[in-house]
Amino acid sequence: MPLPPAPSKRAALLAPDAYSLKASNASLEDFDERTGGLNILPDDDTLTAPEPVDTPAPRKTRPAPAAKTRRAPAPAPALELKSRPERPEPAAPAVAAPATPSPVAAARRRSVGKGASGGPARLFVLDTNVLLHDPMSLFRFEEHDIYLPMIVLEELDGHKKGMTEVARNGRQTSRNLDALAAQVGGDMTKGLKLSATGHQSARGLLFFQTEPLLSELPPSLPRGKADNQILGVVAALRQRYPEREVILVSKDINMRVKARALGLAAEDYENDKTLDDGELLYPGSLALPQDFWTRQSKTIESWQSGSHTFYRVSGPAVSQFYINQFVYFEAPGEPSLYARVTEIRDKTAVLKTLKDYTHLKNAVWGVTSRNREQNFALNLLMDPEIDFVTLAGTAGTGKTLMALAAGLTQVLDDRRYTEIIMTRATVSVGEDIGFLPGTEEEKMGPWMGALDDNLEFLAKGDGGNAGEWGRAATNELIRSRIKVKSMNFMRGRTFMNKYVIIDEAQNLTPKQMKTLITRAGPGTKMICMGNLAQIDTPYLTEGSSGLTFAVDRFKGWPHGGHITLARGERSRLADFASEVL
Repeated sequence: MPLPPAPSKRAALLAPDAYSLKASNASLEDFDERTGGLNILPDDDTLTAPEPVDTPAPRKTRPAPAAKTRRAPAPAPALELKSRPERPEPAAPAVAAPATPSPVAAARRRSVGKGASGGPARLFVLDTNVLLHDPMSLFRFEEHDIYLPMIVLEELDGHKKGMTEVARNGRQTSRNLDALAAQVGGDMTKGLKLSATGHQSARGLLFFQTEPLLSELPPSLPRGKADNQILGVVAALRQRYPEREVILVSKDINMRVKARALGLAAEDYENDKTLDDGELLYPGSLALPQDFWTRQSKTIESWQSGSHTFYRVSGPAVSQFYINQFVYFEAPGEPSLYARVTEIRDKTAVLKTLKDYTHLKNAVWGVTSRNREQNFALNLLMDPEIDFVTLAGTAGTGKTLMALAAGLTQVLDDRRYTEIIMTRATVSVGEDIGFLPGTEEEKMGPWMGALDDNLEFLAKGDGGNAGEWGRAATNELIRSRIKVKSMNFMRGRTFMNKYVIIDEAQNLTPKQMKTLITRAGPGTKMICMGNLAQIDTPYLTEGSSGLTFAVDRFKGWPHGGHITLARGERSRLADFASEVL
């Protein structure tokens, strides 16, 4: 504010050097800090040396206190500007600032709102689809701030009804916002602390739109559409706070394209992605270097236990190992090694040789492995110590056939499990055919064509020359131990001593995958399999699929294993189509 004609009582309490700028190279902000945050710089027309008087006031004396009556004010003490530093004039006088600071301006002054580079924290404007996709997205932006336009709250209110996943996420988001708004001492105009509900990693503030924000959008964008209103809010925030980085976060590709066309920063919400674009899915197997045995010649230990040989190895390759990862050594003129990592301690690891399922004597329900990766998969499927197995691979790699063959062997022959439970995500490749009549199992029948095809192959191979009656009896026995269940009714169930197969797992979200895996009770084994190149669920990618999520989270768990099947064995036509189409 401008300097009053006479010093006030508050000005009388200031330090004497607060009125002097002599021999000071401080900026305008430093000057404001010395004066307690008040700008007492006089108007431009008073920034000249005063006329000399008979008894000039000394420079370092404290101003006289203000008179009790203001009818005849005393002349103001002169500001000594003998060596005024060169600096640009302020953009606007202090009186031009609003009486109530805006939420974003308040956040700009707080010490916690600093970005990674030391500048102001970013301001992320969230689209409605981000909150409907992940209700916890409010707490995923670390030290940065979040701004919610009013139209986003309106759209959340319109999606809260129903039993769908979107409706549940909408209701959860509303509950999170209600808990944040109800925090003690919270003020929407100054921002709500995102850490108030226990999420300590969220160190930013949440701002709601509490005032109209006007911005000029092209006439081709109608103002009544919700997306355009959000774009208008982003544009207005960027104009009002040019020193802050304002970014729109949306799962809608067209929304991001429109924002960039208007010169606005826009990003996809990528916190739900398990893998970035530059990363690869954990394959479950690793080729040992050609000089592996040469380096291990002096430090290797080996011993025999049953039909398996164990090796204790060390060296730089150990740092790349995970528990239950398969390693193999293949070199011309040298014996091959196929083993699984069973123990990692410091810089050493223990390798256990595998059972050879390529031989007919080790056939699983008449099925033998045809390549290296299938042999790895059957070792996981037949190991009672492995509770969770994930199989990934293109069409025709034998995922369903091996899982069913291993399940039938352990249910009917070994009596390790009581029955096989099979389910899958009911996502259509094309248009839905409508409602299906019958019971739960009959409704799931059309989705289980892969089960019927593989059972036909397995029953034919096991029946041998038993004749038509023998094949019919075998087929009836097999089907009596296989139950087909729908995913829609899995909530609250517990499977004990069951062999559970989750087919087409690439179409599951991470939340659905968690729901299914947590159904496992004592003695239950779960197999999740799918092809990440054939995702039919909208808004799911290879990086955000539930199958990718499970593979990454269970990597290195002592009772879980994964293998990516590399080569198709269905037919030469299917293999060629997988490569060129």
